[in-house]
Amino acid sequence: MESVRSVVRRHPWGADAGLALLLALMGVPATAARAPGVAGWPIFVLIFLPLVWRRRAPLVVYWTVFLTWVVANATVDLPGSVLALPAVLYAVARYRPRRALWPVLAAVEIDLAVTWLLGHQSGATVIQANAVAATAVLLGMNLRTHRAYLAALEERARRLERERDQQARLAAAAERTRIAREMHDIVAHNLAVIVALADAAALTTMTAPRGAADKMEKVAATGREALGEMRHLLGLMREGPEAAPSVPVPEPSGPTLVPQPGFDDIDQLLDQVRAAGLPVVLTREGEPGKWGPGAGLAVYRIVQEALTNTIKHGGPGAGAHVRLRYTSAGADLEVTDDGPRRPGRARRQADGHGLAGMAERAASYGGNVEAGPLPDAGWRVRASLRFGDAA
Repeated sequence: MESVRSVVRRHPWGADAGLALLLALMGVPATAARAPGVAGWPIFVLIFLPLVWRRRAPLVVYWTVFLTWVVANATVDLPGSVLALPAVLYAVARYRPRRALWPVLAAVEIDLAVTWLLGHQSGATVIQANAVAATAVLLGMNLRTHRAYLAALEERARRLERERDQQARLAAAAERTRIAREMHDIVAHNLAVIVALADAAALTTMTAPRGAADKMEKVAATGREALGEMRHLLGLMREGPEAAPSVPVPEPSGPTLVPQPGFDDIDQLLDQVRAAGLPVVLTREGEPGKWGPGAGLAVYRIVQEALTNTIKHGGPGAGAHVRLRYTSAGADLEVTDDGPRRPGRARRQADGHGLAGMAERAASYGGNVEAGPLPDAGWRVRASLRFGDAA
């Protein structure tokens, strides 16, 4: 059955021509029994010939067949030609809107009523003709509805597939953005600390070798911490045990994987920044709620990025002040520094990825970030995050 349907779809002209020929051959015996004569057979052929175009112009074909049949049967007796009428009725019901059926059915009923009133047809014949016409119309409407339903299902499946692909692309883009943001925060902060410690060690190597050695130890510790965080991030990116890196990475002295930092690690972060030479004062109000590790990571990274920018752009002698205020709904934080006003600082900070990363973290929790120079000197980063709705 499916192969027949596929053949019909590929060759509609041939299928319709075959149907017209089949119906005409079926009508030949009944017509020949009435001896239509030489003039009757060409008319008989003309009634069935338009069926070849029944798919492309069903209404035109119907009216052509119907009017030819009415006129012909008024002059010549062609009983077999009646087989063309159910075919064109079916075509109209199948391929045209439902409103197109009303004048078609009205014409059929008027013709049947006139022939019955004139005594050309019996009541039983009229009833049978109505039954045949109704069957053809119902079959066409049913198949039309079925095809429309299948087309709707196919369109819905295609739409769902497009939406699924789009969601997959959006998820992949969001994941790439998250990974890039994490890597930026990890690498930028730790490299800034390492550079600051290395510069301080280079300045004190001759005058205070002990202090220089301490700073280099902190450089190594900062590097190990960065390597541990990168290993943790790469571990989250793995899809399975088979996705292990093909190039061996030297094992750090600490644990391979470390937990993501959070609220409790902010003091350690400030100690690390102080060791890099940036004085930092912390003012904390309230206690963090049970908002989950993501909330703590967001606050930690925003503070980290703000202090990293101070290390990179604040200049010598700059100090920083971190203010944290926890509420029942979330956290408000402010990081300011008193670095001298330096031309181009705002542009350099805006060109980097740090401010965008802070804004994305805050936006993921329904918050926002404001960053800019202070009126006299220095820089301020102010962020508001709402974890109550995200908990």
